[in-house]
Amino acid sequence: MITVPEGTDVVEATASLLAEGVGDGLPVVPPTPSRVAAALRGVDDPDAVLGLVPPLFGELTPRVVATCCVLAGASPEAVPVVIAAARACLAPELNLLGVATTTGTAAVALVVGGPVAARIGLTHGTGMLGPGPHTNGAVGRALALTLATAGGVRPGETTMATTAQPARYTCCLAEDPSGPWGTAPDSVTVLPIGGTAEVLPRDDRPDPDAVLDALADALAGAVRAAGDLTRGAHMTQAVVLPPEVAARLAPTFPARDDLVAALRARGDARLEGRACAAEILPIVAGGPGIKMLHLPGWIGGSRPVTAPT
Repeated sequence: MITVPEGTDVVEATASLLAEGVGDGLPVVPPTPSRVAAALRGVDDPDAVLGLVPPLFGELTPRVVATCCVLAGASPEAVPVVIAAARACLAPELNLLGVATTTGTAAVALVVGGPVAARIGLTHGTGMLGPGPHTNGAVGRALALTLATAGGVRPGETTMATTAQPARYTCCLAEDPSGPWGTAPDSVTVLPIGGTAEVLPRDDRPDPDAVLDALADALAGAVRAAGDLTRGAHMTQAVVLPPEVAARLAPTFPARDDLVAALRARGDARLEGRACAAEILPIVAGGPGIKMLHLPGWIGGSRPVTAPT
């Protein structure tokens, strides 16, 4: 794994690493030996092979992850979370080879649940997918850099996305632990997404129909937009529900599975028998307000993977 000499400045490190195929085009924190060593503190075997990362099937090791955490500006405490997320991405059902080589816009989103999210500085609140004093951007970027570096991803060579999307730089959020359906203790969930879209309840009615109808339209719309490409594919779709929206739904849907079933039924009804998703993943996160977020699934076929950290 590439390191740079102590004292190398940001501009020089960014340019030299990019020439070697390491980086995402944004400035990086120089991965000096001392910084990488600090990120590896507590790791028993930094060079243990944890799996092979497509598309070129390079080795995933703790050293690769730690170096990419340094590059991204993520703290050493985030290394175990990024390791868990990267390993989860190698599960066959996620189809990382397809994600890495598609001409589509697929990007891996990372959802962190449990107390570990707060320990590494992630937020589940206002502006969680944007800039701020939280570490969401750095941790998501560390995962993206890990997959690209170990997998040998180079735009125009091993990856052929027609346009790509900003989530390929980073997409990481934490799940609100106080949500009505709870959250898994210290876990990561990874899923390929095609982008993000804002969804608003149909009106101010207090009943859940105003929320469900809007979400069902979004789920069905993503399938319609993809046309026949979704037939037979395991297209997963996620919806991010702000806490006050989740609280509105919870009395009617005391279990998360109840909500999923209702969303699936409404979405499928809009598609004349076609499935709106192979899997629907509701996530409680966000600040004050009722504006929801739809994470349309990658149409190439993928299922989310959840793993402990």
